[in-house]
Amino acid sequence: MSNPPLVLASTSAYRRELLQRLRVQFEVLSPGVDEAARPGESPEQVARRLSLEKARAVAARRPDALVIGSDQTATLDGIGIIGKPGTHERAVAQLRAASGRTLVFHTGLCLWRPDGEPMLDCVDTRVRFRTLADDEIERYLWAETPYDCAGAAKSEGLGAALLEAQEGPDPSALVGLPLIRLAAMLRTAGLRLP
Repeated sequence: MSNPPLVLASTSAYRRELLQRLRVQFEVLSPGVDEAARPGESPEQVARRLSLEKARAVAARRPDALVIGSDQTATLDGIGIIGKPGTHERAVAQLRAASGRTLVFHTGLCLWRPDGEPMLDCVDTRVRFRTLADDEIERYLWAETPYDCAGAAKSEGLGAALLEAQEGPDPSALVGLPLIRLAAMLRTAGLRLP
């Protein structure tokens, strides 16, 4: 019995690199969904909904496949959604705001199955930042340019030097794809992992 095709519904290089760790063959398709939060949605609800919508959008084009959708939001001290900064100025502002405080990253995960029955979850990771001086922030941003990362820090790179602690059930969730939970979903869906 062969594995069904596996598709990652994402344009994220980080998610693609993470999925490669499971040593399964997969293809990547852009989901092309609007990632804006809806009024009244909590950050966790946004992450879950967008994960589901991404998987559903790609599954409509690949109904024979297992489709992985994932999305991530972050909150500072439980308030508001911290997005990707996009610019140096916004990254400076995000890191100044995070200095000495805790961000919670909500990583939504959906596995859409060919029978149309999705598996959906959200994995939270708490990250405490050290107290950061402005010159540390500037040196970090010029060295790593993490403008495409929520919270403006890459924990898998030099951004780890900005942190005091990280707490959560799956270290890969912070990077954008919770592999421990995903592996369990894939096994439940009948995919044989190496």
